[in-house]
Amino acid sequence: MPIFSAHDTTPLACHLVGEGEPLICLPGGPMRASAYLGDLGGLAARRRLVLLDLRGTGASGVPEDPSTYRCDRLVDDVEALREHLGLDRIDLLAHSAGADLALLYAARHPDRLRTLTLVTPSTRAVGIEISDQDLREAAELRREEPWYPEARAAQEALLAGGPFAELWPAVRPLTYGRWDGPARAHAEASAGQTNAHARGHYAAEGAFDPVATADALRALTVPVLVLAGEYDGHPSPDRATELAAI
Repeated sequence: MPIFSAHDTTPLACHLVGEGEPLICLPGGPMRASAYLGDLGGLAARRRLVLLDLRGTGASGVPEDPSTYRCDRLVDDVEALREHLGLDRIDLLAHSAGADLALLYAARHPDRLRTLTLVTPSTRAVGIEISDQDLREAAELRREEPWYPEARAAQEALLAGGPFAELWPAVRPLTYGRWDGPARAHAEASAGQTNAHARGHYAAEGAFDPVATADALRALTVPVLVLAGEYDGHPSPDRATELAAI
């Protein structure tokens, strides 16, 4: 497990999985340790996954300044990883909330990207709104599942501002394409991987400038893949299409 130094000297960790051309992977959460990504469904058979633990998560160190958890400031950590690996240009994959970080990196360092892959991405960095109705419509597709009534009720309570920690376990089946044995085991193993304190700083005031970011991304010339499925409400395929259009 390589350890390298961020520009402010915070020690950062990345985990290497598989063989082949390196693929830098940013976890979601936000501020969730990268362990839950595993081998990305077998992708490690063809690519060397470089799973970054963002500062304050997993095996990475806790910064002295908590404001450095802000998404736009984490861009420097991704750039520090690129420099540490000695790569002129990188293939970058991001999941969920990590996509906001990837989008900010792409806007700031377009010349350092080779490809960009966004898996069920957050769209906050470019100002595309994910509505409560998007989430409801995706959830409704699971209405035949035995766990649906409890999950849907908890989701509605969460949308109304209910306590996240109390409600999330019931909502969690909606975040998996199948709520079977492997999914349950993955969810159980992933519990507790998010730094709640850091999460509170991730989208703090000033983190995002959607107009400027979208404008910068429109000039991006590298291949970009945006992936979302019909069960995904965050984003729905419609919102993912809006992001791809940028």
